Amino acid sequence: MKVCVAGQGAFGQRHLEACAQIPGIEVVSLAGGNPTGTEEIARKFNIPHWTSYNLTESIEQPGVEAVILATPTQQHAEQALECMRAGKHVQIEIPMADSLADSEAICAAQKESGLVAMAGHTRRFNPSHQWVHNKVVSGELKLQQLKAETYFFRRTNMNAAGQPRSWVDHLLWHHACHTVDLFQYQTGEEVSVARGVQGPMHPELGIAMDMSIDMKVPGGAVCSLSLSFNNKGPQGTFFRYICDNGTYIAYYDDLYDSEVKEENKIDLSGVAVSMNGIELQDREFFGAIEERREPNASVHQALSAMRVLDTIEKSFE
Repeated sequence: MKVCVAGQGAFGQRHLEACAQIPGIEVVSLAGGNPTGTEEIARKFNIPHWTSYNLTESIEQPGVEAVILATPTQQHAEQALECMRAGKHVQIEIPMADSLADSEAICAAQKESGLVAMAGHTRRFNPSHQWVHNKVVSGELKLQQLKAETYFFRRTNMNAAGQPRSWVDHLLWHHACHTVDLFQYQTGEEVSVARGVQGPMHPELGIAMDMSIDMKVPGGAVCSLSLSFNNKGPQGTFFRYICDNGTYIAYYDDLYDSEVKEENKIDLSGVAVSMNGIELQDREFFGAIEERREPNASVHQALSAMRVLDTIEKSFE
């Protein structure tokens, strides 16, 4: 399968690394931003074609069937629609859009085209969260509370690789999206109560640097999410699953029993074919294309999370 990846930044590179581990996948074009950086990454991953700021040229390369969008959030909706109009299957890195209206437009385009359109909700695929999900589905665990902390130190506009960003990240429409979707996925229910508060806006970036969100599903499980771009401590997102039969802490692809200590680490080697959540996410995308089915984390499945984010945003007002 010939694939195009859009975005030469930190997450674009993670998808390129993942694609290199999946048999039968050939990345034939890289659509990047900065010309020098794009060429450097293309050469690093032996990609024969690259272009700067021209997704159209990239998806028009001979034989391209699918596109992975790891571009700035504000471009996701427009680029996803372009890909589907061109007859290409598309995976959109989280979030699929930064508004409910744009998310609904993407879902409408997928329905009209019949193509595979998937949102990059990696938490569904991390072995740590898969382990918990399997226990919940089997009835061994019942989730009572999900406590999530998403913390970074980004008082300047830098990306995960420490490079200047050409766009501004967002705590609600990007980082909270992970937890909103995960909470609904793990409970099997749609959120019935959602509200949030946010701190002062950054004078240059124009975004809230601190945020707190509370949610509840009809079955009674609750979720509390704290987010900050002001935190100098451990970076990333920690999830504490408080269940009727145990407490677990998930940190990306790792899972711990109660405390983050090596002796409490749970063996996840049998959960999936890889220990890399991004690789598992990409495998699902390509598998759905080959098998002509709806993928886990399809844009339609992800739409309910976008509705919740819209509700939370309105609660700020």
